[in-house]
Amino acid sequence: MDTFSACQVVNNLLAAGNEDDARNELIKILDRHEKEKRPYNVLLNHLIRETGLYPYLDINSADWQDRFVYESFKVDVGAGKKATLHREQSSLLKRLLSGESLAVSAPTSFGKSFVIDAFIAIKKPTNIVIVVPTLALTDETRRRLHKKFSGSYKIITTTDEELGEKNILIFPQERAIHYENKIDQIDILIIDEFYKASPKFDKERSPALLKAILKLGAKSRQKYFLAPNISRLQENPFTEGMSFVALNFNTVFLEKHELYKKIRGSEVAKSGTLLNILRNSSGKTLIYAGTYSNIERLSTLLIDSFDVPAGKILHHFEKWLTQNYAKNWNLTKLVKRSTGIHNGQLHRSLTQIQVKLFEEKEGLKNIISTSSIIEGVNTSAENVVIWSNKKGRPLLDDFTYRNIIGRGGRMFKHFIGKIYILEAPPAPKDTQLDLALPDELLGDIDEVEFKESLTPEQIAKIIQYKNEMADILGPGTFESIKEGSNFQSSDSFLLRKIAYEIKKDPLSWRGLSYLNSANPESWDRMLYKIINLQPGGWEIEYGKFVAFIKILSHNWEENIPTLLRRLDAHDIGIDMLFKLERNSAYKLASLLNDVNIIQRAVLKDKTIDISPFVAKISKAFLPSCVYQLEEYGLPRMISKKIHKAKILDFTAPSLTVHQAIASLIRIGELGITRQVADLDYFDKYILSYFFEGVSVEKPANV
Repeated sequence: MDTFSACQVVNNLLAAGNEDDARNELIKILDRHEKEKRPYNVLLNHLIRETGLYPYLDINSADWQDRFVYESFKVDVGAGKKATLHREQSSLLKRLLSGESLAVSAPTSFGKSFVIDAFIAIKKPTNIVIVVPTLALTDETRRRLHKKFSGSYKIITTTDEELGEKNILIFPQERAIHYENKIDQIDILIIDEFYKASPKFDKERSPALLKAILKLGAKSRQKYFLAPNISRLQENPFTEGMSFVALNFNTVFLEKHELYKKIRGSEVAKSGTLLNILRNSSGKTLIYAGTYSNIERLSTLLIDSFDVPAGKILHHFEKWLTQNYAKNWNLTKLVKRSTGIHNGQLHRSLTQIQVKLFEEKEGLKNIISTSSIIEGVNTSAENVVIWSNKKGRPLLDDFTYRNIIGRGGRMFKHFIGKIYILEAPPAPKDTQLDLALPDELLGDIDEVEFKESLTPEQIAKIIQYKNEMADILGPGTFESIKEGSNFQSSDSFLLRKIAYEIKKDPLSWRGLSYLNSANPESWDRMLYKIINLQPGGWEIEYGKFVAFIKILSHNWEENIPTLLRRLDAHDIGIDMLFKLERNSAYKLASLLNDVNIIQRAVLKDKTIDISPFVAKISKAFLPSCVYQLEEYGLPRMISKKIHKAKILDFTAPSLTVHQAIASLIRIGELGITRQVADLDYFDKYILSYFFEGVSVEKPANV
């Protein structure tokens, strides 16, 4: 079909009021023009304007009205840079600038970042809090905003930083609550992927997000909540006073290939189909594996099926993984085959490095992933392969499926995202988001303040809970320690269990002080006792978990290959190392923190304080700055080399992560590479990536 005929189809769809289909057909035309390097004509530009895709206008071939629209929808998006927004972005920005609070559902390709950046650049609020679902997304958001706004704002991603005059705070929900008592007023509270506040989508972490929304929302002048694929939002106390906006405005077209109809459940046919896709695709490919076991299966398939390409950067990455992790690890073998692995367990810096390599032309061509790729980063690809229709054990739901395939295509890069479906997808279904106060949060809720949002049964439960805690701790004690302390658990029932267990047998808990011992052999009894407070939640036998913690205590003195050799005696390999380190630094550290707070109230003995041990385990027994710098893209092994070269003492107790970064910037990338003799090629590559993320971008001359 020639361009005129294709444009006529678009025009007819617009005349019939079918804008979504018109926009899809128009995007296909733009894709053909891009591939054939054909210039746009006046008619094509006119249709681009009619469908609201203003950033796609070619001002060199557009008439004056279209050029006027292109310029009219330009806004400052930070650092003096201007970008043209599409129609729906501009509409949202206008409503935010007027002070409205919005809960927005929009496709993955919508371009939500531009709206946030433009709001900050234009409105210049004093305190902005952005809650994101993962640490990987924390760093991605920090990098984007640092380049644009670090000259005017202090950008905070850790829990122990002092506020500046103007602040942008970016956290996962568990960290965000730490600033409840540190910040008096929030100009705008932004919740990214707010659908995760529903236990339907994230049962384990939803209470923490709901708690953050309640506590921080009470201090916020304005709120902006974002999610994809939500059709309706049920009335609830968490979005009270907010307008719900459901948009279906896509900027790319998803071309679906339903290959499962030919595969018909054959694993052999499915494997062959995947290999054909990877061999014949020129662009980048995300492979949704669905489960950890499928990642193992796909890793073996690709390792056995592909020869080793000799790409320079991937050769050095493979060598770096061999030296710093393990030679026989699947990831080490896969990178030689231009493939990476993305899941929620890997070290943060390792995930970030792979995403960077995936974005590079000569880097990784494929990434095998669990659902972490849709909640951990904002990356996308020309091709998305749905290998499995499962999400862990249950079948994939339509909401998650649409979120995954939404990673196909990218504005200005791939007009069309190719979706290869190798197992039958879920049936289409509208998603209504229901947010309700869970019982786990009732201990945090004031029944008088929220009486309009609570059922009589919930009010009764709150009163009963407070009476039980008063019986255990004494009248008023729980309220006072709750107000003056930072409980890290969002589970009121767990806090009650801790209080009951300590009150029941106080003598057995006086051994907590042994956890402050420098000798890990003294830790066993109390670690077992504390782990037992949350039975079944550690993903390994208790004995192996305790052995792991004791070996992990050497994390700074020993490298990972050495730790793995010691862990081998306990049948713990590299993938389990990642999982258990996260369980230790987050789940166990949070439990220890809450035990420490409650035991001091129950035992009335202020000499027992295990906060030094809590601080160590929460940083995986690494120096605080070293652990935090991994979130900024600097792996522990490079920090260790810098420390050994005596450029910067990472073990200094008073050193904050912002001070460490300031010192590294003063020394400079070149200064570090000159003074640290044992940095290899890939160390230097990572170092450049780190400095790219902390350097201040100079404002553009506009």
